Amino acid sequence: MEALESFGSGVAGACALTLIHETVRRVVPDAPRMDVLGMRAIAKSMRAADAEPPAEDELHKMAMAGDIVGNSLYYSLVGLGGREKAWMCGALLGLSAGVGAVLLPEPLGLGDDASARTPATKAMTIAWYLAGGLAAAATYRCLTASTSSRESD
Repeated sequence: MEALESFGSGVAGACALTLIHETVRRVVPDAPRMDVLGMRAIAKSMRAADAEPPAEDELHKMAMAGDIVGNSLYYSLVGLGGREKAWMCGALLGLSAGVGAVLLPEPLGLGDDASARTPATKAMTIAWYLAGGLAAAATYRCLTASTSSRESD
């Protein structure tokens, strides 16, 4: 596994996911609000540590940064199966993250309205995480294309 290519691919997947979320949430009423979910998670963690969460705008910035970093690291796993399995790995990573984003917030005490309030919200949540995984896979395949062609020579 090429570490730099994997990490770059993870960043691309995370950025694609965040771009979709942040764009569509502004125009589609049932769009997932993963930013709100992130803000709740940070605020809940800070309160558990007896710290006062920051104002909403600062909390939003923290949630966005956390999303980019966490999703970048997660989608970086796309390189684990090598170039040949990148599409499958990206799809499985994306689907797993999407299903988790729909099913886990409620049991974690974060509510279900951000990612599972309607069937459309659930479908968009899963689809967008899948898109992030596929963006990571496409990027990985592109970044490793020159390595692959050199090895076959």
